[in-house]
Amino acid sequence: MNENHARVCTSPEWAQYIQTDVLPPLTRDADLGEEMLEIGPGPGAATEWLRHKVKRLTAVEINEEAAALLAARYAGTNVEIVVGTGTDLEYPDDSFDSVGAFTMLHHVPTPAKQNKILSEAFRVLRPGGVLICSDSLASNGLHHFHADDTYNPVDPAWVLGWLQAVGFGKITVTVDDGLTFAAWKRDSGEDSCGNEA
Repeated sequence: MNENHARVCTSPEWAQYIQTDVLPPLTRDADLGEEMLEIGPGPGAATEWLRHKVKRLTAVEINEEAAALLAARYAGTNVEIVVGTGTDLEYPDDSFDSVGAFTMLHHVPTPAKQNKILSEAFRVLRPGGVLICSDSLASNGLHHFHADDTYNPVDPAWVLGWLQAVGFGKITVTVDDGLTFAAWKRDSGEDSCGNEA
């Protein structure tokens, strides 16, 4: 994490933005269920809000230092922090009611790995479960903000195709000030059009 991230992404203002402007509209039509997985929580801007919406929240963080800080912060709560990677989740199929990733996909170095994260999210979701994600849109300003850091913005035009190829049914992609999307794993009794079989 470069100095810009250390300053901005750990700030109370960033957490408030995620918790006020991003998560409420993104979850308006999404039932998060009881057990949720958050991929790449970083400093935990979304984690605090999410933990009050589910019975159990598991957060997988690749950075050991960030994971240790979150583990200390959430000790004794309904949040479990695990060191790991979203491209190779160590959970069985159908483990979670919902999965989320918030402003982290642009830190994944290749589109293939970004797609692998979506594929892994699909695998660990229970039938009927939902994936919710947000990310920033590519810009010259963000390119400079990420100097000396991984910056691989997600192309919104790819997202729908990726999610369909992975196997998600109903998909909503919104592009405005940023990119948000929600995608549901079909219930076992639904066909590819969402109709009951």
